[in-house]
Amino acid sequence: MRTVNLTRVRERIVRMKKTVFTFGLIAGGILSAMMAISMLLQDRIGFEHGETIGYSTMVASFLLVYFGIRSYRDATGGAVGFGRAVAVGTLIVVVASACYVVTWEAIYFGGYGEEFSSKYMAHLVERERAKGLSQAQLDAKVAEFKKYAEYYKNPAINAAVTFLEPLPVGMLVALVSAGVLSRRRKRKEAEPTGA
Repeated sequence: MRTVNLTRVRERIVRMKKTVFTFGLIAGGILSAMMAISMLLQDRIGFEHGETIGYSTMVASFLLVYFGIRSYRDATGGAVGFGRAVAVGTLIVVVASACYVVTWEAIYFGGYGEEFSSKYMAHLVERERAKGLSQAQLDAKVAEFKKYAEYYKNPAINAAVTFLEPLPVGMLVALVSAGVLSRRRKRKEAEPTGA
């Protein structure tokens, strides 16, 4: 029967927490700062460019997931399994996404929500009008947009929808990073030692 070294388990948990919060908060800080800057410049950059900037920022900030997993791997003996790497990466993504949500909630419910909703709805209506919809179809779309705008006034729904924005990007980066970093471990184990 194998005995579990509790001290080593505790050390790994402490190391994981430190890695997750360090890299998650840095990534979240980048996401939050770029969101705030984008909101300040929204009238200049427009919604299409804002989305491009937003998702580019997400990809760039979630590169810290790779470095976080690598830091954890190196601090725990130079090897990490795929499952543990995914867990570390996922937790970094969750922390960063939570920072993103808190920033958006502060911006939205801090007085900018009504203005943002009306501008975004006008943008969506113009986009639909450019598709050549009939007036009846356009009216139906406007009614749908207004319904979603009402849902978005609920802080819980607002937070849930906002949390889901960066999550797929972050999870993709976490999976790819875990695959790359755990594969490296397997290569090292497969290399012959000594000659």
